[in-house]
Amino acid sequence: MLSEQLDQLVEDALGSFKAATNSKSLYDAKVKYLGKSGKFTEILKGLGKLSKEERPAAGKLVNEKKKELEEAYSQILSNLETAELNKKIEGDFFNFSFPGSSEAQIGSRHPIGLVIEEMISILSRLGFAVRTGPHIESDEKNFSKLNFPKDHPARDMQDTFYIGKDHVLRTHTSPIQIRTMETEPPPLRILAPGSVFRCDSDISHSPNFYQVEGLYVDKKVSMAHLKGIIGFFVREFFGEKTKTRFRPSYFPFTEPSAEVDCTCPICKGKGCRTCSNSGWIEIGGCGLVHPNVLSSCGLDTDKWQGLAFGFGVERMAMIKFGISDIRLFNENLVNFSNQFNGAL
Repeated sequence: MLSEQLDQLVEDALGSFKAATNSKSLYDAKVKYLGKSGKFTEILKGLGKLSKEERPAAGKLVNEKKKELEEAYSQILSNLETAELNKKIEGDFFNFSFPGSSEAQIGSRHPIGLVIEEMISILSRLGFAVRTGPHIESDEKNFSKLNFPKDHPARDMQDTFYIGKDHVLRTHTSPIQIRTMETEPPPLRILAPGSVFRCDSDISHSPNFYQVEGLYVDKKVSMAHLKGIIGFFVREFFGEKTKTRFRPSYFPFTEPSAEVDCTCPICKGKGCRTCSNSGWIEIGGCGLVHPNVLSSCGLDTDKWQGLAFGFGVERMAMIKFGISDIRLFNENLVNFSNQFNGAL
């Protein structure tokens, strides 16, 4: 029975949470049960095998148990952090009569900002201009106008931070494209850089990360234009000998859609640990803008076509600089950021 399975899972998870001796071991336990590849996610994936009649009740039960576990995690984390702080205060002693250090640490530009700046600089040479938008978006602009069906998995609570019933923390910068097409007449060449939010956290994923997306709307836009733009960008960003390839994929807002790979900048396509010895590394997604998206913004699809592409900034930075853990970007360590002085 699903309810018995969930009760046992909650009991096991609570046991792991309570056995944690510090916030790090508690976080590792959370990832095991509530992470993207955790045990609750495995159960959610299995709900698709149930009948349509059974699925709503089962989904509600899973979400209730997951919420119960998340609340327990928050409480235990708060207790552990308080205990750790008290222990640190008791063990530390500072003599306020000592003179201050004569050498202050000087910060530097963060690698995320440096990479965004370079990406914009390269694509602006092709006529792209920057547009921005709010972090809190309507469900309509974040999903519906981008051709996401009402039952698309991306709308689920485990992927999206909902603010009320009809608003979310944007899960991509694509709503900026919608806002631009609604308010500016084509032809358009725009870039949409900014932070986005998803319920995801591990060594290669962060709940708050950055994207740079591009949109080109004009008459007679084709895949040839798309391949030319991305090929130019990749050569300028990673080096002139870097090659690209396009693999068929699916995104609700583009048709046809493709994943973009480039020859691994670390091994130059020979095969290494970074690229899993394949010689290729995935860097983003792209495609021709779906006619439904264009028409939802009031554009005549018989007259106008579009292309769109998107890159994860942290991923681009990790590949370019050889950074192994995405969490380093958010730790605000001066020694980490100082490594990239003059890197770009």
